[in-house]
Amino acid sequence: MKRATIILLGLGTLVLGGCAAKEQPHSNVHHAANGDLRELTSSSRTLPDFLNTQSSIVQVAYQAAATLGDTLRWIPCYCGCGESAGHQSNMNCFIHEIREDGSIEWDDHGTRCNVCVEIALTTAQLKEQGKSDLEIRQAIDGKYSKGYAKATDTPMPQS
Repeated sequence: MKRATIILLGLGTLVLGGCAAKEQPHSNVHHAANGDLRELTSSSRTLPDFLNTQSSIVQVAYQAAATLGDTLRWIPCYCGCGESAGHQSNMNCFIHEIREDGSIEWDDHGTRCNVCVEIALTTAQLKEQGKSDLEIRQAIDGKYSKGYAKATDTPMPQS
């Protein structure tokens, strides 16, 4: 009887210990209320680990978001994420927040959405061609305003 109790207690400890280990979240990773995975890195030079298994196209879109945040904040997204995830611009599909210390809370929404990736890459291409934020916004609105979901409620750039 004592031996059976000791074995059961030992197994119980292993099972509970295994569950506890699986449930402890990484301190820099959490899920948003909408289910999106968010990961904090020290700066825009450090991309999130959730990109390690993504295609090179998706990784390039995240790199673009890291360097073009000032432009992407003026560019709406047309995937429906304004209503489903509360996004305010295409930047939010990749970056939830840029903090005062320069750290970035990334959002994995863009890893699952071709529209988000296309808009970010098109924005990067147009910026490289020397287009202004307003010209880029007009091009994106012209291409995606019909046949896509409702745009995020993104303010217009001044020029």
